[in-house]
Amino acid sequence: MVRKALWVVLLGFAVLFVGSITPGFAEEKVIINGIDANFPPFAFVDKTGKPDGFDVAVVDLIAKEIGCKVEHKPMDWDGIIPSLNARKIDMIASGMSITDARKEQVNFSIPYWDIIQVLVAKADPGITPEDAMKEGKKIGVQRGTTEAKWIEENLVKKQGKKFELVYYDSAPLAVEDVINGRIVAAAMDDAPAKDAVSKKKGLKIIGGFGMPDEKFGYAFRKEDTELLNKFNEGLKKIMASPTWAELVKKYEL
Repeated sequence: MVRKALWVVLLGFAVLFVGSITPGFAEEKVIINGIDANFPPFAFVDKTGKPDGFDVAVVDLIAKEIGCKVEHKPMDWDGIIPSLNARKIDMIASGMSITDARKEQVNFSIPYWDIIQVLVAKADPGITPEDAMKEGKKIGVQRGTTEAKWIEENLVKKQGKKFELVYYDSAPLAVEDVINGRIVAAAMDDAPAKDAVSKKKGLKIIGGFGMPDEKFGYAFRKEDTELLNKFNEGLKKIMASPTWAELVKKYEL
């Protein structure tokens, strides 16, 4: 009986001990990052099906710094903020512009990249943004983007421009229709525009269309302040390190 009682006591201590160390050996926390799979060089899916891009690489480094892992989940851009707030993803690091309207729905990290909006057209001599916006012309834009909303509100409604705005699921799809002659130009951020022009023959950036410059940031749910703060600290460290310049060079930004 004594031995049995002693065994029970020892077993109880063992359970308590294992329970006390379990958290330290628990699986790493996995953060799900929603990305636009067609937004090079910031986020895209490579030929092997693996997420890649400047934002993907930076977020992976931050996650390693703060002791977690990241799963990069491709999603439709026009529904990505609702997906964040529905807890289908935990953050958005995929070239998202910081705007007042979006700030009402999410919290943003510190800005990490300045961006301007431009028009991409065929490399025909003499074409200008004014030519592209003439009545009867067609301009492509990715739905759910800040440039789409700005063009709708300012060029179409306020200024009464008569061109037709054609919506696409991604900027590269709009670029393809420029090449095929279905639209005269595609409105997009300058980084993916430069990427498209460098990879596709017969294209050029013809200039801006009047939209103010913007800044990119990572988006988080309003209540996830701890996660936001951790990523802010990690982002600051990487931006101040030589790694940042190496990634800028690697992704040709």
